[in-house]
Amino acid sequence: MRKHKMINKTVVVTGSTRGIGYGIALAFAQKGANIVLNGRKPLDETLLQSFNELGVKTHYVQGDVQNMEDAAKLITEAKEVFGSVDVLVNNAGITNDKLIMRMSEEDFDSVINVNLKGTFNTIQQVSSVMLKQKSGTIINLSSVVGLTGNAGQANYAASKAGVVGLTKSVARELSARGITCNAIAPGFIESDMTDVLSDKVKEVAKTQIPLKRFGKVEEVAQAAIFLSENRYITGQVLNVDGGMVMNG
Repeated sequence: MRKHKMINKTVVVTGSTRGIGYGIALAFAQKGANIVLNGRKPLDETLLQSFNELGVKTHYVQGDVQNMEDAAKLITEAKEVFGSVDVLVNNAGITNDKLIMRMSEEDFDSVINVNLKGTFNTIQQVSSVMLKQKSGTIINLSSVVGLTGNAGQANYAASKAGVVGLTKSVARELSARGITCNAIAPGFIESDMTDVLSDKVKEVAKTQIPLKRFGKVEEVAQAAIFLSENRYITGQVLNVDGGMVMNG
């Protein structure tokens, strides 16, 4: 029965056409949830095959969450199509890595706008829906880099650290209505973002990971499922990083 806990629940996942976002959406679909997918490009129909095989209802909303109008459209359509928004997963994110001396204002703003402002936009839009429901789960994707910093990623680290502060503030604001808000901080995960790394860089990275391997998308997705099911965890950052960051 446990695997059917999400039946008739609606889960919105931003940036869910590939990588971690797609994996999270698929994991919720396997639990029986209605899925609202989102991306900046027109829908590739083959993307829906895995969801159709599971027999769940899916809806795609094209848009860029850094634009408030697109964020509003995403949440509005999800509510109109399925009647509720029970889980929002803010996964949409970009990188634009450069040393800070070479980083332009545009380089910095572009990452902040998608990763941090985009997360704010969807939370603001979904908050009224969840407040009326007196229930809901918000899960924001941060990063270990947002906790530790990283040379060449000042913009990305700042955006992901901002997501942590945003998460804690939202948790405090919405908790009285039974709404939880948590963050997941992945480390090195096997995905499009790590595929571009050279074998040498990957091997060096693994030496920094106590478990000596990159994580899998499914392991991040499992963390999202866990946070959606536990109603007494809020304002927390769950590291999924093989032990890279160990909080006391």
